[in-house]
Amino acid sequence: MTQARSHDVTIVGAGLAGCEAAFQLAERGHHVRLLEMKPQKRTPAQTSDFFAELVCSNSLRGAALANAVGLLKEELRRTGSLLMRVADRTAVPAGGALAVDRERFGAEMTAAMREHPRITVEAREVTSIPTERPVILATGPLTSDALASAIAEAVGAKHLAYYDAIAPILSAESIDWSKVWKQSRWGKGTAERAEDPARKMTAADAEESGDEAYVNCPFDEEQYRAFVAALVAAEKVAPREFEDVRYFEGCLPCEVMAERGERTLAYGPMKPVGLVNPHTGRRPYAVIQLRAEDVAATAYNMVGFQTRMKYPEQLRVFRMVPGLEEAEFLRFGSVHRNTFVDAPRVLGPGMEVTRMPGVFLAGQVAGVEGYVESAAAGFVCAVLLAQRLAGKPLVPPPKTTALGGILTHLGREQPSYQPSNITWAHMPPLEGTKSRLTKRARYEAMAERALADLDPWKNSAL
Repeated sequence: MTQARSHDVTIVGAGLAGCEAAFQLAERGHHVRLLEMKPQKRTPAQTSDFFAELVCSNSLRGAALANAVGLLKEELRRTGSLLMRVADRTAVPAGGALAVDRERFGAEMTAAMREHPRITVEAREVTSIPTERPVILATGPLTSDALASAIAEAVGAKHLAYYDAIAPILSAESIDWSKVWKQSRWGKGTAERAEDPARKMTAADAEESGDEAYVNCPFDEEQYRAFVAALVAAEKVAPREFEDVRYFEGCLPCEVMAERGERTLAYGPMKPVGLVNPHTGRRPYAVIQLRAEDVAATAYNMVGFQTRMKYPEQLRVFRMVPGLEEAEFLRFGSVHRNTFVDAPRVLGPGMEVTRMPGVFLAGQVAGVEGYVESAAAGFVCAVLLAQRLAGKPLVPPPKTTALGGILTHLGREQPSYQPSNITWAHMPPLEGTKSRLTKRARYEAMAERALADLDPWKNSAL
């Protein structure tokens, strides 16, 4: 493979996948040129000049090994992932999830790129595939139209796009703390309230309440039905005529869920299971949960309430939520595009574009879904490329691991390919008597198997 003149590897995009790939290659002795358009330009979903920007504090999701994404994070942690190193240092309380202080996380990821002796950062927008080889394209869900067209031409098919949505963020000071309480579902944390129920709880009280992960806004049945009706009737941002809107099922706008049936939200992000309102001693009919965006708990994210409602409608409808009647929204919800390739038909071994030797895809543009999965795709792509540059045979992570599951999904042909978060279905099932375990026990056994298989691969292939 022909090397670039002054760098071993060129990487386009300093999101989670690009930063992870750059770090892994640099740590293995390769010089990396990292091309990133910030601070000259941002995508519509970006609000800061930090690299590896997250849209919410809990973007890294569940931490338990019984969750497939929890296993993926533990595998990344054990194999020297930059994502996990920084996430663990910047973590904030989130019950059973891994959440981070977004500002600190972004600052540390950016510093890791700018200060590494073998990484050179160039601030410019890339509108065509660089001629240097090898090159990793890690341009994320909002790949520019020009570069997306170049990728589409390279892979021999029209690029695919659908729309994701992000949830609003509101000020902690604007929450009516006398109507809400802090408690995580399933007993992950204990309920907190002001000592005097008649006294209005303040944001300071909330901050002092310790390690509670979620703030719960309770609905009775009448309030819930009115809220759902308002979501359905609200004015939404209409797609342009040429846009084919296909939402990712794991991140549906709340109004789309509401349109599927009056009780859909009550069985989804508004389910009250595992919660008791300390003000009434009863389980509410439904809840909306808020999650802190930073260590100081100055801002909260509306969990599961990504939306395409117009901004005035968001203000009107979300102020129907008990406790949010005077809510100050620091960021309204919005929609954003996700661009990806048909990975099973486009990518070969090592995540290389089959029609363009030396061109590799990593992250969401490669066909994964989620921040952790994007970083994992960047990690795997970099590790396999490093093996190739060293003249060694490709040794991918075992199929029984979540890292191997990333490659399994990218190589699994579908009638209509869709990105996916990591799931247990991406790993082979247990055999014999273990296959008859309860679901949680089975997943825990699969995690144990994965970590046992990871060690030999880590010792020989990394």
